[in-house]
Amino acid sequence: MERRSFLKKAAVGAGAGAIAAPALAADALPTINWRLASSFPKSLDTIFGAADTFTKRVAALTGGKFNIRSFAAGEIVPGLQVMDAVQAGTVEMGHSASYYYFGKDATFAFDCAVPFGLTSRQHTAWYDQGGGRELTREFFKGYGIINFLGGNSGTQMGGWFRKEIKSVADLKGTKMRVGGFAGRVLERLGLVPQQLAGGDIYPALEKGTIDAAEWVGPYDDEKLGFFKVAPYYYAPGWWEAGASFSFYVGIKEWEKLPKEYQAALEVATYEAHVVMQAEYDARNPAALARLLKNGVKLRNFPKDTMDACYKAANDVMNEEAAKNAKFKKIYEPWKRFRQDQNQWASVAEATMQNYLISAGRGGK
Repeated sequence: MERRSFLKKAAVGAGAGAIAAPALAADALPTINWRLASSFPKSLDTIFGAADTFTKRVAALTGGKFNIRSFAAGEIVPGLQVMDAVQAGTVEMGHSASYYYFGKDATFAFDCAVPFGLTSRQHTAWYDQGGGRELTREFFKGYGIINFLGGNSGTQMGGWFRKEIKSVADLKGTKMRVGGFAGRVLERLGLVPQQLAGGDIYPALEKGTIDAAEWVGPYDDEKLGFFKVAPYYYAPGWWEAGASFSFYVGIKEWEKLPKEYQAALEVATYEAHVVMQAEYDARNPAALARLLKNGVKLRNFPKDTMDACYKAANDVMNEEAAKNAKFKKIYEPWKRFRQDQNQWASVAEATMQNYLISAGRGGK
């Protein structure tokens, strides 16, 4: 009896210890405060909002012990210097569009968008299942940064123009806010690319410093007021079939984090990524309807313009691959992934989507 009583008490004690151990471990985790610099103004609640979604989830998942405060573009560093700030250790984290750093190395664009590239879903599939995470992280490691998914805009619009684009010849001499690869491609067709942060675009367009500008899509573009000074709104933004934003973490800071905090951070980036895309899909239709009521003239780029851009884009990317080994290392498998994805999309999803669009136009 005494032996059975002792074993029973020992089992209860062991069970209590098993329950208490994680709690004690959680209590032992440190309180950490980080700063996150965003490339975007607070007025863009979809893009800047991804940082807020992320920071709130990290705090919730760690019982308020891992706190990350997000700062809008210009509050700590200018919008186009976020990656530099993370690399230098000025801030522990950043939220940006990697193609902003195209001037450092064209390879950065694969982490965001390249001309005639992947849609939002395709990019997420490539990053998560198609080798994109491993390829881009190997590249970012050279800059002392680890990258995470940080949202996606979906296929973007082709921008706002003061004049109508009736053929590819109309691009010649046009000064346009457009960044990364698109700028290099359009430059071959006579356009003059300009790279400006989001908050600087409207003043430049209003003053006539630029003739055209692309940003994201109806919801954000309406907020920035481009329609007031450039009435022609073009589609599609072939240079951003699915622009993916990224969270950056300095590798040294990442390695200091407890494993529990690393897991919380990565989970929160995925949630922010999904929420941003859902917000854009939900809000863009109503925003476009409002823009059209305000007299916006919606246009598609002429076929000759699209064909010329497609050819120029392929030429530019092949040339970059020939001279940039880092670019080529990602470009070759990425290109095969894109081909497979587009073949699959043509079988079911594109067929279904095209039918629904056609049926809807019939009023049924």
